[in-house]
Amino acid sequence: MENYTMEGRTYRYYGQEAPLYPFGYGLSYTTFHYQDLVLSPPVLPICANLSVSVVLENTGLRDSEEVVQLYLRWEQSSVLVPRWQLVAFRRVAVPAGQETKLSFQVLAEQRAVWEQDWHLQPGTFTLFAGGQQPGQKTRVPSEVLSAQFSVTGAARPLRGC
Repeated sequence: MENYTMEGRTYRYYGQEAPLYPFGYGLSYTTFHYQDLVLSPPVLPICANLSVSVVLENTGLRDSEEVVQLYLRWEQSSVLVPRWQLVAFRRVAVPAGQETKLSFQVLAEQRAVWEQDWHLQPGTFTLFAGGQQPGQKTRVPSEVLSAQFSVTGAARPLRGC
């Protein structure tokens, strides 16, 4: 095999066609509401990590668990990248009628792209937080919040950080 590109070979690179059963697909016995997605700092240096927090509320009548998922999208890149990439997830038990605030770290290495070696690039990124992939169609109401952040500085190899 000489062509190692993943374009057209995995759901992450299929373009606009959604997978039949994406990560996080399933049903729940309750409903959840996401709110207060905060990215800190909203502008960060090329080698810095991003802090993320989101509030998850169980708006249903039953205690339940939710798998909170964070996805990253490159708004522009010099190389082929996935539509979005899973960068964090956590299963959280939330009692009925209660809410919990979750904190995550998105590491600089999770923004790296492959250019004969792992490189970090400046630019604009979108972070999605929710109980499913962005744009996923389900029979159960679910929501995905999004917020943008910027990375500044000169492009550099990941090992240079």
